[in-house]
Amino acid sequence: MNNYLLPSLCLIALPCLAQAAPSASTLTLPTGTISAPTSEADDSVSLNTPTSAGSRLGLSALDTPASTDSLSGERIRARGERSIQDAVSRSAGISRTGTPGDGGTSLSARGFTGQNSVMQLYDGNRLYTGMGTVTFPVDTWAVERVDVLRGPASVLYGEGATGAVINTLPKKPFSGAIENHLRLGYGSFDRQQQALDSGGSLSDSLSYRLNLNRERSNGWIDRGDSSADFVSAALRWQAHDDLAFTLAHDYGDQQPMNYFGTPLIDGRFHQRLRDKNYNVGNDQQHYNDQWTRLTSEWQISDQVSASNELYYLKAQRRWQNAENYNFNPATGQLSRSGYYGIGHQQEQLGDRQTFTFKHSLFGLDSQTLAGMDYNRIRFHLKSNSPFTDALANGQVVDPYHPAPGEFASTSPYRDQFKTTTRQMSLFAENRLQLSERWSLVTGVRRDYAHIDRDDLNDDSRSDKTLTGNNWKAGLVFAVTADTSVYGQYSTSTDGVGGLISLSKSQQQFDLSRARQTEIGLKQAFWDQRGEWTLAAYHIVKNKLLTDVPGEPNRKQQVGQQSSNGLEASLDLQLPHAWQLQANAAIVRAQYDDFKRDVDGVQVSYDGKRPVDVPRRTANLWLSKALNDDLRAGAGVRYVDARYADLANRNELPSYTVVDANLAWKALPNTTLGLQLNNLFDRQYAQSQYNDGQQWILGEPRSLFVTADYTF
Repeated sequence: MNNYLLPSLCLIALPCLAQAAPSASTLTLPTGTISAPTSEADDSVSLNTPTSAGSRLGLSALDTPASTDSLSGERIRARGERSIQDAVSRSAGISRTGTPGDGGTSLSARGFTGQNSVMQLYDGNRLYTGMGTVTFPVDTWAVERVDVLRGPASVLYGEGATGAVINTLPKKPFSGAIENHLRLGYGSFDRQQQALDSGGSLSDSLSYRLNLNRERSNGWIDRGDSSADFVSAALRWQAHDDLAFTLAHDYGDQQPMNYFGTPLIDGRFHQRLRDKNYNVGNDQQHYNDQWTRLTSEWQISDQVSASNELYYLKAQRRWQNAENYNFNPATGQLSRSGYYGIGHQQEQLGDRQTFTFKHSLFGLDSQTLAGMDYNRIRFHLKSNSPFTDALANGQVVDPYHPAPGEFASTSPYRDQFKTTTRQMSLFAENRLQLSERWSLVTGVRRDYAHIDRDDLNDDSRSDKTLTGNNWKAGLVFAVTADTSVYGQYSTSTDGVGGLISLSKSQQQFDLSRARQTEIGLKQAFWDQRGEWTLAAYHIVKNKLLTDVPGEPNRKQQVGQQSSNGLEASLDLQLPHAWQLQANAAIVRAQYDDFKRDVDGVQVSYDGKRPVDVPRRTANLWLSKALNDDLRAGAGVRYVDARYADLANRNELPSYTVVDANLAWKALPNTTLGLQLNNLFDRQYAQSQYNDGQQWILGEPRSLFVTADYTF
């Protein structure tokens, strides 16, 4: 599929380019306000939809000089995607790499992986990650849309956005009659769901949105129980025609299936171990997140608008697990070790103020956004470091009949350190209409972060100030009203670790820096029934940490990593109510200058592919309305082989997974649904742990039946 998709896309588009006539109308500037769809039934997202991830100016995908994607919440839920990460991994070039240690939310994009390089936002706001962990949002029930920006985005959102940015937009209050949507669901592994979506006008000036979702499951491994509860509530007050306030609060509480992977036996996966749980009996994995936001929107005049967002986040996380399972060929048994007890307490208070101006610059139409944001983040780590196991050689466990056992560590669970991070940035973005067809989009950002760290073991203190300067420039040429070609140069900065949880040794280093060159094409054709995009890019990231030769305890910041790639997507509304969505991506990622000390010997990993990066990914989804009341769909997800270690010796095999769904409108207000995941029961490694010695497997074949009632 990967070998033929790109030429096929070109063949489809070239006739459209040849036949298209230049547009005679003047291209108009979009407004600065971004509005989300107000109806659950609206899943229309096109190249003309404003993208919240690619620009703060409310530009459509056609007007944005970058590779973007938008996924409607309705389509995400119809396909049975249970998490944001599942949903966006159907976007071109993005794959899942999550483990329990990062909340299961880590992603890979354009050759870069993890929370430090693939940023995840909620309603346009950034959660600063402690120890590389994100645990919010909980599910997809309350999602209006997910916007994706591929490539560096530090000029928009600050450090930590070299690979991509994922912005989840929750459902918003809307005006009109109150609408309610109730869902009940039941499926494999005793999975249960009860959910409610309610919204509408309470008065001429007040509207609301309330979403509740409760899920439970016994899991597909032994002792694999899980639970998740989510509440999303928002109240909007239209104080005046040009002034509105929205108060929103989101609450999530999760206890996911506590699964650290299936161990390999003599380096091979054994099917008999697929449903085994090797964790201890008194394990813990619990995430609690709360996010409150007050948004003010003011249309000061026809040319000037202002927006302010004040927000408060509180996150608490707790782990207590035995995480490493290594096979001993001499005994034929497993050695269970890595008894880690870890707790995070995090609070983030922030505010972002922006002003948007429509004006003239050098006699040309122009739109400028200028703003600043401020965050104060407090992070507190507790753990049983130095993580000394009760048994020096690990606990012996039968691989086929693992006894749960108890958490056993001689290291007490105690306070480790606290940090207070103060971040401030100034940023600006401009779109200049150079002519009827040419437009220039530019942006600049200056970031300042000061981290104070208190070591609670030895009562020592350290601090560090980090600064970052980033910019972008993109040129867009409107070939026709429905076709645009663009070129872009952008920069980004990443931390050498999670900014708010940097160790003493990491604090001495600067931010890593990256730069990207990208060109692309976007086109709507066939009377708006088809869309396709194509992007090519080159990224270089400098200042990676490498070991100092002969001094294994010292690091130096001289390493370099690069990636080159192609991404393509296609969306078609075919005759006879068929719909097709497809995408494919190819990336060549490698370390250009990267060395590590291994047992006292300096080892070079130059030319090696980074861990968890697949060279090829592809997705296909085909659906059809069989009649007015019945719709069916099926999709294929392909992820190429990935390496689990820096030396590229341990490999996770490629996989192809097929999913399907069916929806029947049984009554005017009642719809019955069937979701089939992993239709052919493929056994595959979605990600890995313990340097590839444990495969975190994808869910086996499962079905889920839903009943939706609107009133």
